[in-house]
Amino acid sequence: MVMLNKTIFVFGSNLAGIHGAGAALYAKKHHDAPYEKNVTARWGKRGQYGVGMQGTAYAIPTKDEWIRTMPLLSILPYVVEFLGYAKSHPELDFNVARLGCGLAGYADSDMAPMFSGATDNVFLHYQ
Repeated sequence: MVMLNKTIFVFGSNLAGIHGAGAALYAKKHHDAPYEKNVTARWGKRGQYGVGMQGTAYAIPTKDEWIRTMPLLSILPYVVEFLGYAKSHPELDFNVARLGCGLAGYADSDMAPMFSGATDNVFLHYQ
């Protein structure tokens, strides 16, 4: 796949892969992030689109497969994985939404420290 847009939108997702609200819906509509049908959440099934690169977006889960807010310590490994991905792709810019601060309900002060040590191609919007 040839990527013409070098800016990747990083958003908070859920492990069911349902991009139905907030920044995840924006990623679906504007960055080609795929959407799994709601039936997956009803059964608590882990979807295939809750984590990683999707179109011109990158999903970091802040909610589980039941669409419940994940504990911060459960979100952290996904952030670390993302930071490694961003480091290995210096040709891309990563525009990180205030993930975790919308529907998941965390404060900027809860989420921002997870991104300490981010490379210069990661742009954060936490206050």
